[in-house]
Amino acid sequence: MSDALARTALAAYRFAGSLAYPMLGPYVGYRISRGKEDPARRRERYGYASIARPDSGPLLWMHAASVGESAAVAPLVREISDHGINVLMTTGTMTSAGFVEKHLADCAIHQYVPLDMKPSVARFLDHWQPDVAIVAESEIWPMTMLELGRRRIPQILVNARLSDGSFKRWKSVPWLAEALLENLAHVVAQSDVDGERFRLLGARAVTVAGNLKADVGPPPSSRQALAELERVLGRRPRWAALSTHPGEEELAAGVHLALSQRHPGLLTIIVPRHVERGDEIEQTLAKQGFRVARRSRGEQPDEATDILLGDTMGEMGLYLRLTDIAFLGKSVTGQGGQNPLEAAMLGTAVLSGRYVQNFRDAYQRLLKNGGARIVRDEEMLANYVDQLLNEPARLAEMARAGAVTVEEMRGALPRTLQALQPFLHPLKLSISLARRCRPAMPR
Repeated sequence: MSDALARTALAAYRFAGSLAYPMLGPYVGYRISRGKEDPARRRERYGYASIARPDSGPLLWMHAASVGESAAVAPLVREISDHGINVLMTTGTMTSAGFVEKHLADCAIHQYVPLDMKPSVARFLDHWQPDVAIVAESEIWPMTMLELGRRRIPQILVNARLSDGSFKRWKSVPWLAEALLENLAHVVAQSDVDGERFRLLGARAVTVAGNLKADVGPPPSSRQALAELERVLGRRPRWAALSTHPGEEELAAGVHLALSQRHPGLLTIIVPRHVERGDEIEQTLAKQGFRVARRSRGEQPDEATDILLGDTMGEMGLYLRLTDIAFLGKSVTGQGGQNPLEAAMLGTAVLSGRYVQNFRDAYQRLLKNGGARIVRDEEMLANYVDQLLNEPARLAEMARAGAVTVEEMRGALPRTLQALQPFLHPLKLSISLARRCRPAMPR
């Protein structure tokens, strides 16, 4: 009965995709108008390759949806490429495409991931013919998984996680979850909780390796930009609200208002998760009487500036290095939280709301060691920021605890590579055999 339900549901998904396929043009066009797609490479979303497949050797397809996932698997991509295996890396956003071009262009081919519809996926696979497919974190696309399964291409989920919401949704349709997850040759999970969830939903082979993000260094920063801002800010007390979502900028502004009298010269740094909200955020803050300097316009904060609005891409390393105290967003008005490990690596005390289920294991470890604190509301956040500004020793202790936590979590990369060996070894062997069989060059 459950098999029949799964087949019916997946057939309906396939049929809906075929009906929607003619409408992809307007959909992708709308995304282009919003700056979410690269107009010069829009055909890649339909599965049309913009570059030829390498002439020889095995090819591994690595998919990472956004910048965070791309950064997490970047060392893994390099390790695989170092063995002579061709790596095709797909992403779903322009910012993640930029990351791959900047950091992995010498060892991976980049394409945008095809939309999860049979014509796009089939066209993509016909061209690239991957020997193995690896997907990062929680990307589960039914048509892609089924098409890979039909072609008997091993597919592995690495750095895998399942949020509370995703697990609840999949658990409500266990027959569908099992029909999809049985296509996975292996799941390499971030934590014991994630591993158990994948097992309960029907994954057949599960390994727990830890979080690859703990093995990645902190985000880089321009030395010149950092030195200039440090010079301008001098010894002003400051704190940051990073990767904020709607409603959390107002929360940070409220904290600034509550603490500005107690800490003369206080500067609050607000970095929205989506920089295109910069105009909206500036208008909201200006209406409340705050003096705002916008990084995207090259404005430097002066003595009268209340808030530095970091509405730029690729500068999280800069903002983290400007402060010792950071509230991480998508955790009070949003759901899921943000990765706290980058802040912990740079000696920043981490504050967050309660909704951090996407990074549960990292927060549990940080909380246990004393490197992070959870806040319920604006008042509680203001109290913690006030306390940390007043007590350098407590701030330093949180920084040390964060560094200890990161060190404890390292080691996911070698464990992940070990789990992948059954799939990588045949590719490396084929390269070795091809080299041995290559005819000798005439002298």
